[in-house]
Amino acid sequence: MARKISRGKCAFCEQIVAKNAITKHLSACEKRLAQWNQPPVGKAKLRQVALIHLLVEGRDLPQYWMHIEIPGDASLRHLDDFLRGIWLECCGHLSAFTIGDQRYSVMPEPGYGERGMAVKVGSVFSPGTAALHEYDFGSTTELTLKYVDKRETSTRGIEVSLLARNEAPELVCDICGAPATQICTQCVWEDRGLLCEQHAVDHECGEEMLLPVVNSPRVGVCGYTG
Repeated sequence: MARKISRGKCAFCEQIVAKNAITKHLSACEKRLAQWNQPPVGKAKLRQVALIHLLVEGRDLPQYWMHIEIPGDASLRHLDDFLRGIWLECCGHLSAFTIGDQRYSVMPEPGYGERGMAVKVGSVFSPGTAALHEYDFGSTTELTLKYVDKRETSTRGIEVSLLARNEAPELVCDICGAPATQICTQCVWEDRGLLCEQHAVDHECGEEMLLPVVNSPRVGVCGYTG
């Protein structure tokens, strides 16, 4: 996998910014700040809430990352649904958060000390909090979530907002160096298997083992196609 300097796009001004500078950029982005003064749309009753700013990244693949904002009164299940939708979901696997010493599972086993995901995000994320998210306990994709900031605002919904996301890493074919479009789900476990269109055709493991290269830390795993 590529390990070059990671860059990402601000969802507000669409500027491409280095990963290590995106937090500072988001705090000063004029288009983002301008949206704060716009009234929330919709018919639901307005409520005052803290919006929690989180950095999410692949635990072992930190070149995949995003900054998000989620209402503090949204549940961990809402956050789990968002992560599944944008990066993870392939076959309806189980998932869980570990925050501090507590594990929150989509199907909790109280006998093992697990809790469900109905807990509110604002009650478990605060300055200094870091969490682990696991999707699929067989071919597991692990994400880290870190508290960045929070702000008070009036809102109507409980939707998660994407603030910024990494640009797709430049992955190249192991054979010829051309842009990779396919990845072998067998060879990936040996840290190889990236293929261009030409070399994917006659790959030794067969077409049925190939998945498209997508912008996600779950690239090449299970049946994930993006």
